Amino acid sequence: MGSWTLSDKLGRPLKDLRVSVTDRCNFRCVFCMPPGKKINFLARKDLLSYEEIARLVRILTNLGVRKVRITGGEPLVRSHLENLISLLSDIEQLKDIALTTNGYTLAKKAETLKKAGLKRVTVSLPSLKEERFSKIVGREVSLKEVIEGIEESKRVGLDPVKVNAVVIRGLNDDEIMDLVEFGLEKGVSVRFIEFMDVGTLNGWSLEKVVTADEMVEKISKVYDLEDLGRNKGETAYRFRIKGSAIEIGIIASVSKPFCGSCSRLRLSADGKLYTCLFASEGVNVKDLLRGGSDDEAIRDLIVKIWEEREDRYSELRFQMRKERKVEMFRVGG
Repeated sequence: MGSWTLSDKLGRPLKDLRVSVTDRCNFRCVFCMPPGKKINFLARKDLLSYEEIARLVRILTNLGVRKVRITGGEPLVRSHLENLISLLSDIEQLKDIALTTNGYTLAKKAETLKKAGLKRVTVSLPSLKEERFSKIVGREVSLKEVIEGIEESKRVGLDPVKVNAVVIRGLNDDEIMDLVEFGLEKGVSVRFIEFMDVGTLNGWSLEKVVTADEMVEKISKVYDLEDLGRNKGETAYRFRIKGSAIEIGIIASVSKPFCGSCSRLRLSADGKLYTCLFASEGVNVKDLLRGGSDDEAIRDLIVKIWEEREDRYSELRFQMRKERKVEMFRVGG
């Protein structure tokens, strides 16, 4: 099966894949899976196996995918994730394997994941205040264990380690500078994410969004920032604090949409492909994987999905009908 690069209707290539390995999570974060909401989780039999995921990734690398990010839910609640990492690391055309996690069990697993072939890790850290952290993640958990996961990831060489913080007005926007200073102290890059209207459960409103410009203005009052721009196909506007090697990133899906360069396809834990984080429906590939279809048939379906793609939800957010969107914990962030 030959290798080529696909383009969608807006000329965007397929280069990145985000793989959700589970819809379950040991946290109940207010911006993703708020506590008190009834959620019907997938049965184990409905999840793609690691072998099925690896087969699909191999097909996708022949269509241009070079980077895979493992997500959830919380990916580390799925047993033996290192087995998937090992399978993916054997795919020659795949250049980068990354993981997004809440970090709670990361300290125990970082070294095993690194040895299996994981390259990089991103840890969600919405607050540095113990009581507030527990409130945001909806669990009485120790912030210390998440920080230990970040430190252990650096120690074993999962570099660069990045920290993500969803910023919500009136909840944690007063901690922007604390998080910048945490990044400087620990030697990790910090990325601030505008609060997004992903799914239907998180009570999003525009009033709760702290914009990229507001965040940059606040940080610039304390530190000189060197504007590094945004790499094509990447999500974050990047800045370097002058005099350091630390980068600050801002993911501005609401105020500065980057749909025009989006090269990401998403695979849900139950085997559906989504062409946008804000999509309402995915395309089932699990039935093909389990029904005896050969790689060519699966490839042809993916080609059709991507060539017909014209999603640009964030650019059209305020013109779109209010349809039910897939929840973030089903397809990863």
